[in-house]
Amino acid sequence: MKPKIAVIARVGAHQAFEAQGLKPEKTEVFPTPYGASRPVHFFRHENLDFAVLSRHGEAGYDLSAPFLNPRANLYALKALGVDKILAWVAPGSLQEEMAPGDLVVPHDVLDEGRGGPHTFFSGVGWGFIRHNPLFCPELRTALIDGLQGVPFKVHPQGVYVATTGPRLETVAEIRKFCLLGGDLVGQTLVPEVFLARELELCYAALTYVVNYGEGLLDRPYQPGVLFEGLATPGEMAKVAAVEAAFPELILRILPPLAATTRACPCPRLLERYRLRGDIGEDWRTWVK
Repeated sequence: MKPKIAVIARVGAHQAFEAQGLKPEKTEVFPTPYGASRPVHFFRHENLDFAVLSRHGEAGYDLSAPFLNPRANLYALKALGVDKILAWVAPGSLQEEMAPGDLVVPHDVLDEGRGGPHTFFSGVGWGFIRHNPLFCPELRTALIDGLQGVPFKVHPQGVYVATTGPRLETVAEIRKFCLLGGDLVGQTLVPEVFLARELELCYAALTYVVNYGEGLLDRPYQPGVLFEGLATPGEMAKVAAVEAAFPELILRILPPLAATTRACPCPRLLERYRLRGDIGEDWRTWVK
């Protein structure tokens, strides 16, 4: 199998596809210059090969966002021949109209975090890349079109504010992010999206809102429950419905994403450095 598209998701994503009757053709962990990747699961559905990688754990949430290794994961996928990535992400909301259970296709990122590393290109003279459009425009268009008619509210754009966890944000921070024009807040997309661009991968994200940001609504503290009361039982039920629909949604939208032509800027983001003679065609020689 040589999948050209991969899904990077949260916890145990491969199990969701197995529950739909799909069995992985194989599962491998790949050594990279940055350490071992997360296990990569190879699936085939209706003649489409795709890979699935779970960031935070295979069976449970055993690694929080600041301790992930996106360089290893992306390097492994690139080495496998993957050139398109769909990220499945679960942020909080900074806008009341983006409610828990809604789907959002972000179009931009505001990096307010202190995590990293943010680059493959440490100590060299390349890596200065324009970040507009940040997400692959072809994948975003195909993603939005493919979500037409789903039983969830879909927002076709949003600004994702990236923070460094594992702690959640303070009321003052959420208020600042709102003033800055943020729509979502989370800890996962950065530095992953920036690193994907450095490898000239097409990358788009599909997010589903899991709670409102701290202080946006009056939510009493409740010990012992998820998010300690930031989400009501009714909101959590809506989130659970989206999570249950994850494999169906992904299998619906993957074919049009896989069919995109890559006429976007993504495959040529480092072209200036090729023309300058700093890098060659073998991408493995770019990274250290």
